[in-house]
Amino acid sequence: MTDQQTRAPQLTVEVLSEALPYIQRFSGKTVVVKYGGNAMTEDTLIDSFARDMVLLKEVGINPVVVHGGGPQIGDLLAKLKIESRFVNGMRVTDAETMDVVEMVLGGLVNKGIVNLINQAGGKAIGLTGKDGSQIRARQLKVEHQTPEMTAPEIIDIGHVGEVEHVSTDLIEMLAERDFIPVIAPIGVDHAGHSYNINADLVAGKVAEALCAEKLMLLTNVAGLMNAEGEVVTGLSTQQVDALIANGTIHGGMLPKIRCALEAVKGGVASAHIIDGRVPHATLLEIFTNAGVGTQILETGAAGE
Repeated sequence: MTDQQTRAPQLTVEVLSEALPYIQRFSGKTVVVKYGGNAMTEDTLIDSFARDMVLLKEVGINPVVVHGGGPQIGDLLAKLKIESRFVNGMRVTDAETMDVVEMVLGGLVNKGIVNLINQAGGKAIGLTGKDGSQIRARQLKVEHQTPEMTAPEIIDIGHVGEVEHVSTDLIEMLAERDFIPVIAPIGVDHAGHSYNINADLVAGKVAEALCAEKLMLLTNVAGLMNAEGEVVTGLSTQQVDALIANGTIHGGMLPKIRCALEAVKGGVASAHIIDGRVPHATLLEIFTNAGVGTQILETGAAGE
């Protein structure tokens, strides 16, 4: 047997040993995972994600999955010859488009994820925020203002919403019975109208409502980078506020960081921006000392 062949099982044992204190620490706790991006479109990453969720459940951690599906919505709209329009990065969603959103998020994508987790040996159940009125929504008001305008213009982008309230009864009941809830980010208002809501925002609000141990946002970058291009982690909410104020956090990362920041300020123990392009990223972040992304905590303490 070569040294390499001897070393491989030893590395596996070392990783398992490193994971033990984290398994003990987080057993019985809830982890909310926002699933999307490359992790949802590449076969190897899809399989590893499903296995990761099953493993978390098997070691006593309660994963709750909230998923996106923007590219899949865009693909179906194109096939149906329905134009996609965006305002400030948000899809304008009229009644016809909302029907497509519900078909894709609540049907195709949601049931696909449920099936993958079940095939990996888990027990997943798919939901939308409309089931049990879990996610109460209100229409999102979008403001637009140019320097020459004396007051901002309110733009109606249709059935695009924000979270008003999250009811956790159904999610908690499923978790207690060893199911893995998989939630599509569709909410409903008091009049019964459906709304498409950003999946990061839904994940953050669900994590707050559940008093989750962790909120994990899978994305297509390694994490929050500093000026030297290095991933920064162990940040306090105060440090993140300062990085937003000085412009270090900007562009496409800003909404995701704000979502994580609000969740931690709302009672979630820690929030993580992790690289969904890395196989088993969720397990690496939870069960290893190094992790694979940016962690935000109220105190900014280092490590998990």
